[in-house]
Amino acid sequence: MPLLDDALYEALIATTLAAGRVVMQVYDGAFAVAVKGDASPVTEADREAEMVILADLARLMPEIPVVAEESCAEGRIPTVGGTFFLVDPVDGTREFISRNGDFTVNIGLVQDGEPVLGLVYAPARGDLYAGRAGRGAEHFSVVDFEIASRRVIRVSDPAASPPRILASRSHRTPETDDFIARFPGASLVSAGSSLKFCLMAAGEADLYPRMGPTMQWDTAAGDAVLRAAGGSVETIDGAPLGYGPGPGEGVSAYANPWFVARGALEIL
Repeated sequence: MPLLDDALYEALIATTLAAGRVVMQVYDGAFAVAVKGDASPVTEADREAEMVILADLARLMPEIPVVAEESCAEGRIPTVGGTFFLVDPVDGTREFISRNGDFTVNIGLVQDGEPVLGLVYAPARGDLYAGRAGRGAEHFSVVDFEIASRRVIRVSDPAASPPRILASRSHRTPETDDFIARFPGASLVSAGSSLKFCLMAAGEADLYPRMGPTMQWDTAAGDAVLRAAGGSVETIDGAPLGYGPGPGEGVSAYANPWFVARGALEIL
């Protein structure tokens, strides 16, 4: 099955919806919170949704390795080549725990260091975003875990003036605030998880600076959606944010550098 064809795309949408259903079954009940070795929280929603995704990816594309957050946290880190999946079953676990709805299910596909396909599903909000390199990006309205409608989305052109800047709800840093200060009068929107990429992809925001720690599974899916919608994600040095194991051992090999995501490109 070609990597970006319609059949795989629709199958991955179904996988993302199925994982979101599992997440919401946990979200709507009582759940325990554990702490991983890196001090980040985890719930049964993370683990159960990841199991759904991994089973489907093994069926759909068994030859492609999958780097998934919870598996990596338990030491199961595959060897990857030029093509691999990055999976975060619940991005924004803190938002999940606080029950504010800003958490997402994420599946990203990487080829030669670039995110070429991404799906980001916010099940509590009923929003699913998807994008493919060279094929554009879409927003889906979801009702009862079924697609109710879909529309093509694209970044804002031109940018709002002053720009609309997205800031992490749970991970603001002084460096991020210094960046924001470069844009007097900018409107600030707080959002959790990979939704920030998707809001830019849909033309609802212009900039997302992230001067703080993230992992590649946090960003790959949303990055793919944003790039497919006409945006970009670059490191502080101006290079495209790349994907694949870097320096470090184990999980640390998948850490991201600081980056700035842009909707309308003429902002900077």
